[in-house]
Amino acid sequence: MHSPVVLTGGTGYLGSQILMYLLENNYEVRLTARDKSKTTNELSHLLSNYPELLSVCEADLMQEGSFDEVMQGAKGVIHCASPFKISGIKNPRKELIEPAVKGTINVLNAANDSKTVLKVVLTSSIAAVYGDAVDKQLIEKDSFDESHWNKTSSISHQPYSYSKTLAEEEAWKIAEKANFKLITINPGFILGPTPTKRTDSESIALMLDVLNGKFSSGIPPLYFGFVDVRDCARAHLLALENKSSAGRHICVGENSNMLEVAKILKIEFGNRYKISTKKLPKILIYIFGPIFNGLSWNYLKKNLNIPLKFNNQKIKESFDMSFRPLSETVIDHAKQLIKDELVK
Repeated sequence: MHSPVVLTGGTGYLGSQILMYLLENNYEVRLTARDKSKTTNELSHLLSNYPELLSVCEADLMQEGSFDEVMQGAKGVIHCASPFKISGIKNPRKELIEPAVKGTINVLNAANDSKTVLKVVLTSSIAAVYGDAVDKQLIEKDSFDESHWNKTSSISHQPYSYSKTLAEEEAWKIAEKANFKLITINPGFILGPTPTKRTDSESIALMLDVLNGKFSSGIPPLYFGFVDVRDCARAHLLALENKSSAGRHICVGENSNMLEVAKILKIEFGNRYKISTKKLPKILIYIFGPIFNGLSWNYLKKNLNIPLKFNNQKIKESFDMSFRPLSETVIDHAKQLIKDELVK
């Protein structure tokens, strides 16, 4: 419906799945990359299989005007590229905030200047909806929905969440005066198998930590809204195609916790891997959290043992969406990592 489509972040964990769905549905895709030759190499099999549909175009999120050429004649944009790091961050402004905010501004301004782009689908996050689990005390409802915004994160506390919030806010400011329609997809914690062979994903790292015994002393009682990467990618395609869709869309399939993820894996694989299903004692969390997982005491205080609930009614009704059960997502993800020989 909106082809050609410009796709940013198409080689990443979520982006590679979006790319596959676009190609399988006969969209002409212009995939942007900072290094065209490297990405062309990486996607040689897709370029061979879809020579009429897929092209790689060089563009840099941090350079104003870099996306002007690729946007010419495009009808749709899916802006999926944004850094996702929650640990090992040395300079949050340069590593997270500037790429997220400047990248969004540059992509959306180029889309608007093209005069041909009809719709932009932005990958935001539920991190732009809330900052910490304790924030649920600030809302009147029993669950977070699209009306809520993260007002508690900052550059010094939850900088990733802060970057996603600032980026989405900038996107809506641009959209107010733009020629295109903006839709945001706000995914929860994304898990599941994906076409990419890259392993630099927090989702993949977390699954490997559970399977490889990093949590042998116990699992921290942290709660998330989970979504399968395949469902999340499909939501982006539906957002592009749906004429009546508008605004933000919380993309969460199931509200659960890390202990439940571990239990699903233990039932499926038994003792083949070092999977712990014990709850990590609070004292050990406060001792080892900051050392091994980069979880600050401030984060732990505001997130441990606090169940979360996200309302996904809007996306289910708007896109006629259904979600895979968490058990299917976790098992399929683990089987892919085992097949790729990433599990010890």
